[in-house]
Amino acid sequence: MNVPRLSLLALALSTALPALAQETPAKDRSQLETVVITAERRAENIKDVPNAVSKISGERLDVLASGGQDLRFLSGRVPSLNIESSFGRAFPRFYIRGYGNTDFRLNASQPVSVIVDDVIQENPILKGFPIFDTAAVEVVAGPQGTLFGRNTPAGVVKFDSVKPSQKQDAYVSATIGNFGTLNLEGAANLPLSGDWAARISAQTQRRSDWVDNTAANAATPKTEGYRDSAVRAQVLYEPHKQFSALANVHFRDLDGSPRLFRANAIKRGTNDLADGFSNDTVAFNGVNAQTLKQSGGSLRLKWSLDGVNIYSITGYEHVKPLSRGDIDGGVPGAPGIPFQSETGSGMNGHRQLTQEVRLESNTSSPLSWQAGMYAFDEKYTIDNIGYDTTTHADVDHIYTAQTNKAWAAFGSVNYAVSKDITLRGGLRYTKDKKDLSTTHAGSGGFNTSAGTTASTDDGKWSGDLSATYKLDATTNLYARYANGFRASSMQNASAFAGQSQAGPESVNSYEIGFKSELLKRTLRLSGSLFTYTVTDLQLTAVGGSNNATRLLNAQKATGSGAELNLEALITPDFLVTFGGSLNNTKIKDAGLGVPPGGSLNTAPFGQPRTYPTVLDPIVNGNAMVDGNPLPNAPKWTANLTARWSIPLASGDEVYVYTDWAYRSKVNFFLYEATEFTGKSLTEGGVRAGYIWGNGKYEAAGFVRNVTNQVRVTGAIDFNNLTGFINDPRTYGVQFKAMF
Repeated sequence: MNVPRLSLLALALSTALPALAQETPAKDRSQLETVVITAERRAENIKDVPNAVSKISGERLDVLASGGQDLRFLSGRVPSLNIESSFGRAFPRFYIRGYGNTDFRLNASQPVSVIVDDVIQENPILKGFPIFDTAAVEVVAGPQGTLFGRNTPAGVVKFDSVKPSQKQDAYVSATIGNFGTLNLEGAANLPLSGDWAARISAQTQRRSDWVDNTAANAATPKTEGYRDSAVRAQVLYEPHKQFSALANVHFRDLDGSPRLFRANAIKRGTNDLADGFSNDTVAFNGVNAQTLKQSGGSLRLKWSLDGVNIYSITGYEHVKPLSRGDIDGGVPGAPGIPFQSETGSGMNGHRQLTQEVRLESNTSSPLSWQAGMYAFDEKYTIDNIGYDTTTHADVDHIYTAQTNKAWAAFGSVNYAVSKDITLRGGLRYTKDKKDLSTTHAGSGGFNTSAGTTASTDDGKWSGDLSATYKLDATTNLYARYANGFRASSMQNASAFAGQSQAGPESVNSYEIGFKSELLKRTLRLSGSLFTYTVTDLQLTAVGGSNNATRLLNAQKATGSGAELNLEALITPDFLVTFGGSLNNTKIKDAGLGVPPGGSLNTAPFGQPRTYPTVLDPIVNGNAMVDGNPLPNAPKWTANLTARWSIPLASGDEVYVYTDWAYRSKVNFFLYEATEFTGKSLTEGGVRAGYIWGNGKYEAAGFVRNVTNQVRVTGAIDFNNLTGFINDPRTYGVQFKAMF
């Protein structure tokens, strides 16, 4: 199926619909809108949920996405959320409160779960599906071990699409920007009769190759462009209030560049960009290319019976990625490149099946409850490919087949002890089993010292207990204890290292907080204090003289901190939001050491090295990491938005919108090194627009990363100081019409 054509068809369909929608009633501009979330699988006022949760929706979500960046634009936009990737648009890695996983392999396990339209996206490649026609994004701090999927000890990022309705409406949006950027997006509720409703949504994003490769006879002369298209179709059948069925099918087709690795990008002995660094030129001799095709569907059934709602959620996902790159980031003879490396990673035969059956009470009594069963079944084959760096032909394949089957039973109870005190508690039992086998075909190396097959079989209880106290009509206080669990992980044998395994990890978390709506609901304020301890934390170590990648467990890691969210309607035409977080994380394992990049031994092949300046104690060639912060865990984050509206006498509106996100410095790896300490990063955006036609039409100009702050945001723990950077300044214009 040709997804780009479907996208264009959907866009054409949305623009062709007649303007039949009724005018939207004017919003009450004298107070903040009520924020409704589904963090506990029910629609609730955010003030009543005893957990740190943030929501991004509406105009704010549209503004952040306007530059065409993948979902990493959400990073730092709510307290304690960080998102990074060494894989490009296809493989985001999420961290909440500093807790995440840096593993870059296609069967990596992450402690942050991504839920899209009630279906877990377990494989990290699935987690990068584009954001379009999205009603809301919720970020729920972990552990979330009771009501959601699996592997949620750090939390959940939840995406909910706009659902079909009987309204005959549509929108279309077009953006043109620098670097040859073109973004088209549209959606429409399709006119169906009777009990049926349908909605089709589509997006296509394009950017030209804007980085020149100056290497002689370069296999990839230009890079960093992409074409990323996706479409979603939904059909709703709702014959009466007692039953509904919502079907969802979605597709994605990505053709672009993987993350661009830049050899010697970091200046030796500092964390500055190297002298003469240019963000729009590179010199490497390998091939850079990335493709991804994804398809999936779900069926959500609901029966509303006397006293109980019954839900059945069935999900299917399939993805086929292939990413190929010049891993050494340079050309033969360049400083710090003792040998050439061009590799690729692909996945074949992927299939994820999920099934959930959940019951919830629907009475108005003080006691409410939920209970259910969940099943997960996934299989795939990973193809790790080695290429001849002269001919660029594939000469080596390491095939890894993995299956993962899991099931869980869960229950949760809410009880209103009085009009001021509500208690919540839940339990979940999870059973998780994985099997892995690896084979080799080709001329490259293959380390079988630890075998070629492995299995895991874990079972664990998790749960939570919380209390909410209504201090007065404006403020709720809450306290929460939660336990989470992540099943064992396995990684295949490779040319450099034998297969490795990390056992299950568990986390215990304590949190207290408050949520207020003050000054006649013109000020919304919430805050939390938290502490957590992870036992047997799963980590990924990369480095050493052979650049091996292996899994391991740390005895313990701890995290503690504070978070604040503020939303203030200063005047009916001036809205400000602010969020901030403090996160202190620490690895606690006195005996844990990892080999630093390139090793500390004599450089291979007699080449001069550009190895990092390691700051940790060295014992037997290993950097001891006890006391180090977790990787990609900034101590401080902050975000700010401000919107100033200027109503015109005609009823039209002019507005100015700005948004800013800050994170403090981060460690890229487990060990600390001067060069691999990412500088603090501040990115801001400015947008100015004009809305007319009773809110139906909008034209705006925008700039993302206004200050053009370019930072190294990640590195390769290899034989040279290879790094990758954030997007430079982008700008453009956007037009949106609603019908």
